[in-house]
Amino acid sequence: MSIRSKLAWTFILLLIFGITSISSYSIVFIRDYLLEEGREEMEQDTRWLAITVANLADGENLDKRLASAAKTSGYKLAVYDSAGMLLEAYSNNDSTFAPNQRLTAGILESLEARKDLPLLPVDEQSETLTSYIAIPSSNSSAHYLLASQLKDQIYAPIKTIRWIIYYGMFISIGLVVMVSLWISRYLTKPITQIKNAAQDIADGNVDRQIDIKRSDEFGTLADALNQMASKLRADTLQIKQFAEKQRQFFADITHEIRNPLHTISGALEMLQLPNLDPGKEEKYIRSARRQTDRISHLFKHLKTLQRYDSDEYFVEKQEFDLSPITKHMEELYGDRAKKKGINLVLDQHSCTVIGDPPKIEQVIDNLVTNALKYTNEGTVRVQYDSDGEEVDISIEDDGIGISEEHINRLFDRFYRTDKARSRDKGGTGLGLAVVKSIIDGHGAEIKVESEVGEGTRFSFTLPKG
Repeated sequence: MSIRSKLAWTFILLLIFGITSISSYSIVFIRDYLLEEGREEMEQDTRWLAITVANLADGENLDKRLASAAKTSGYKLAVYDSAGMLLEAYSNNDSTFAPNQRLTAGILESLEARKDLPLLPVDEQSETLTSYIAIPSSNSSAHYLLASQLKDQIYAPIKTIRWIIYYGMFISIGLVVMVSLWISRYLTKPITQIKNAAQDIADGNVDRQIDIKRSDEFGTLADALNQMASKLRADTLQIKQFAEKQRQFFADITHEIRNPLHTISGALEMLQLPNLDPGKEEKYIRSARRQTDRISHLFKHLKTLQRYDSDEYFVEKQEFDLSPITKHMEELYGDRAKKKGINLVLDQHSCTVIGDPPKIEQVIDNLVTNALKYTNEGTVRVQYDSDGEEVDISIEDDGIGISEEHINRLFDRFYRTDKARSRDKGGTGLGLAVVKSIIDGHGAEIKVESEVGEGTRFSFTLPKG
């Protein structure tokens, strides 16, 4: 059973129960009220009848006058003598009226004690309402009067009232049914909309929007689901982009490993040839070693990137001096720069910064390597200058430069501005991605300025130690 049906039936049953309960209580209350009013009216009428009967004389006149009084009042009357014996009775042809031939001693005692006050015994089981009274100063032998009427005479108005209540009850129930159906529809309509939208979202339709303009909990829930769907759209797009990057990442790794492996395999095959010239043998050995180093650098960079993606303690900051790093760069690349005819200028004054020394050295190493690789003549400079609370570190060259179209993707993994040329130079396409991950891990930003044919400048800042 749907929520709408449950709500409708709940409202209908509760309201029907309430209406019938109130109606039944009203009927019982009116019935008791009419009976009480009838008793009070009968008590007054009995006093009036007692006075009327007191003025009657014995004989035929008593019978006629008693009948006249009974017809006038609408009561069935009977009179008793001083001993409580029945004298006359008038039933108005009502066979159900059968007064006692003699009053009981208890009734007589009560009437004598009450004098002119009527006695109305309470008998819930009886179908009649009876009143006794002592007749004051009677001119006849009649000393006691009995007046009686059927309770149905008192309850007569209740029949009309009952039907009025029943009609009202049926009309009310009809209205309740219609109102309950409308209310249940009004309350469950947003629930149905939200349920359908949630089902669509669960089925993958994250573009679904719930259009419920309400200021109650339903409106709040709809807004929350719309926000969830919006976040799911963003997350889905991000997952798709991540999956595409992941796919491209594995394709690039496969390609990067396959090429050097082919080169190594070819070199090994050539080394197996008989009577190979010593010069060519050395050439193939160098080629295999160079490709082995390339694979080693590739996995070294991948390890760095993996730690950046998963290790919250990727960067361990401390105070350190930059001058030992630049001196180490001179030891590593001084001879290479001279062989290419490049002037390697390294700032070597003492400067303390806060960062991760091995990783900052790796950044500078990667940037210097790139600068030397893509500079055919001119100067490669490594400088660091204190600027207030920060130290600006830059690596600048007079190399071939980078066109503007490549700047935005320069730090993407495996991205190369010239893939064929980069592979020929032994690059992995991960060096700048590693640089960016390390600088991001320090909470800084790597900046690049370049012009084709003029050179390139990479820079970043670290807090001053």
